[in-house]
Amino acid sequence: MYQVHEEVFESESVGIGSCNLTRKVKWGGETHMAQMSPKVAEVLDKALELSSHERGLLIDRLVESLDEAPPDEGVDAAWADEIKRRVDEIRSGKVKMIPGEETRQWLSERLRDAKK
Repeated sequence: MYQVHEEVFESESVGIGSCNLTRKVKWGGETHMAQMSPKVAEVLDKALELSSHERGLLIDRLVESLDEAPPDEGVDAAWADEIKRRVDEIRSGKVKMIPGEETRQWLSERLRDAKK
């Protein structure tokens, strides 16, 4: 994981469109230069033209693609069991459903009270 800083090495930056190819980043406590290929810069430039909703969808897919490892064995089955348990609790009346608007109002009140 790295943190991108706003400062760009202007003397060493090469841009395509509105994208700089070189950025200063902190990674593992050290400062590095992150290099972006012209192809990546072109894709980024096009992605920045998308609406915020479209960029969000794109980000979701890109993040999903980073996890190339197969899911841990049993994870899907465990989630299926958890979902079934929660649905059963709702249907049996063991848990009470709270309307979204009521929950939003409750959270707003808690946030307002926390700021006092």
